[in-house]
Amino acid sequence: MCGITGFFSPRAAQSSEAMQGTVARMAATLALRGPDEQRVWVDAAAGCALGHRRLSVIDLSAQGAQPMHSACQRYVIVFNGEIYNHGDLRADLERAGAAPAWRGHSDTEIMLAAIAHWGLHAATTRLTGMFAFALWDRQERTLSLVRDRAGEKPLYYGWAGDHFLFGSELKALRAHPAWQGDIDRDALTLFMRHAYVPAPYSIYAGVRKLPPGSIVTLRAGAARGDFPAPVLYWDAAAVARAGQGAPFRGSVDDAVDALEEKLRSAIAGQMIADVPLGAFLSGGIDSSTIVALMQAQSARPVKTFTIGFAEDGYDEAKHAAAVAKHLGTDHSELYVSAQDALNVVPQLPQLYDEPFADSSQIPTHLVARLARQQVTVSLSGDGGDELFGGYTRHDWTGRLWNSMRRYPQPLRALAATLATAASPAAWDSVFGAIAPLLPRSLRQSHPGDKLHKAAAVFNAGSAQEIYLRLASQWQNPATVVINGIEPATAAHDVAAWQVGADIAHSQMYLDLTSYLPDDILVKVDRAAMGVSLETRVPFLDHRVIAFAWQLPLSMKIREGQGKWLLRQLLYRHVPAPLIERPKTGFGVPIAAWLRGPLKTWAEELLDPARLEREGYLRPEPITQIWREHLAGRRNHQHALWNVLMFESWLAAQQ
Repeated sequence: MCGITGFFSPRAAQSSEAMQGTVARMAATLALRGPDEQRVWVDAAAGCALGHRRLSVIDLSAQGAQPMHSACQRYVIVFNGEIYNHGDLRADLERAGAAPAWRGHSDTEIMLAAIAHWGLHAATTRLTGMFAFALWDRQERTLSLVRDRAGEKPLYYGWAGDHFLFGSELKALRAHPAWQGDIDRDALTLFMRHAYVPAPYSIYAGVRKLPPGSIVTLRAGAARGDFPAPVLYWDAAAVARAGQGAPFRGSVDDAVDALEEKLRSAIAGQMIADVPLGAFLSGGIDSSTIVALMQAQSARPVKTFTIGFAEDGYDEAKHAAAVAKHLGTDHSELYVSAQDALNVVPQLPQLYDEPFADSSQIPTHLVARLARQQVTVSLSGDGGDELFGGYTRHDWTGRLWNSMRRYPQPLRALAATLATAASPAAWDSVFGAIAPLLPRSLRQSHPGDKLHKAAAVFNAGSAQEIYLRLASQWQNPATVVINGIEPATAAHDVAAWQVGADIAHSQMYLDLTSYLPDDILVKVDRAAMGVSLETRVPFLDHRVIAFAWQLPLSMKIREGQGKWLLRQLLYRHVPAPLIERPKTGFGVPIAAWLRGPLKTWAEELLDPARLEREGYLRPEPITQIWREHLAGRRNHQHALWNVLMFESWLAAQQ
């Protein structure tokens, strides 16, 4: 795991010394991503500069240092990530007589040899891993940027004058002397809806995120401001369609066996490291499955980590401890106070480097900090929800739409009004009283908040519109952002919605290709890299993804219970009573904090005069929901957190 950056300036003549100084400053901004070493390389005649910050994980020697040249000297690479099948690739190259005289055993060296032998596109399709890399072809004078299939590793790129810049994080681009960085109001509008800026957009005009599974190549003759179209080497839509077109035909036991084999294989590859390794463990389905299969393949207790909160409804540490005890892991837990979590808030603009408002960013950073005290690499259970139908909306959206469509829109609008007439706290009391009478699948944590969110979709015109509204923090963000026009994204795309053979699978596809890479994986990457911790995600092995798409919906969601097949696999290793409980997520009580210890901080950022002066957000709707939230009439924590994260990020840039 590392940080990469650089620039390509074919029309801007510069001395080698000036280019080295610039790229060194850009790389230095990524020190937390790679605390072990910094190196740069420039080709002044071509106008190319590459910078690298190293977090040593595989081949800790100088032979693994970057930027690295291929043995044939044609290619130079800076690479962030891990190639889990590098041993197999090395053997393939040796059998083909295409292996160079190996200098070390780093995956970077093997990847370069693979590119030299098979070519960039063909070699990339052979990679199993997480990666973002920049490859300079000295012969063709082209710069290629490549991102892994699921989007685990970030990569930004864009123009600053005559300079084409790239980097793992925006802070690296901002360090270039030609940087201007105008805020893209349309991207800000997307952020206000989703709590993240979806790819290919970034918060800055003229800067993009490379989409997962793609390669973009810039040639020396490219015009200033030219953005070549990314080329897919892995197409998630094609994988989804292929899986649904050739569904798994075996029994449930056969499916569990196949899933276990594929996950065991993925986990075995991801447990390879030359540094201490462990795993996050929340005690939920996903992380418990990963840890169980890790422990089954480990000769010693796996190091596992969790944090706990004293606040009722937010503490999963006791569940994680029970799972860890059963599996026999070397478990560490840390109960953090509200103040510990609040102390993270001022760090968020620096950690995330772009407006980002998934509040579980706070506990994710805290558990990463705990893990980093003992390990350099940690596996996580992310991706299970998106692949196996783990979100409540995967089951409810179709059922809700099929029920709603029978009633006229005015009646549905009235139902929404009635549902929101009482506060979330009042509904929590009602549901608490009747919870013993409800089926387990209908018992939810914080039901009042969820009912209010559901009420926002009662008058939707389609299942796709329900999905978009459920994924929205502000339902009409263009009314909040001054001069903001919301661009279309995959969530608006009818064709993307139709990739799934049914409503549930359509949502899983959109989650896999948008919510997962742009929210979940961003959250984990920045939270962990902020303490120089590498994270790995076994569920996102492309072979596991392909298998998940072969599974029929009945093996994912059954009787209202998501991740059904994954549960059957986990029950082989962990008793069901240790696992089965209402899904809570990995959150913090932002709603209460905004009325309490964060109130003064929030009021300063939400001050109408301040918003008016800055000229990005309209004060009136923000002030209205702030007053309603403080009065306890509504829980606007998500919409407010969006505003607060943008405002705190904006303040940090000034």
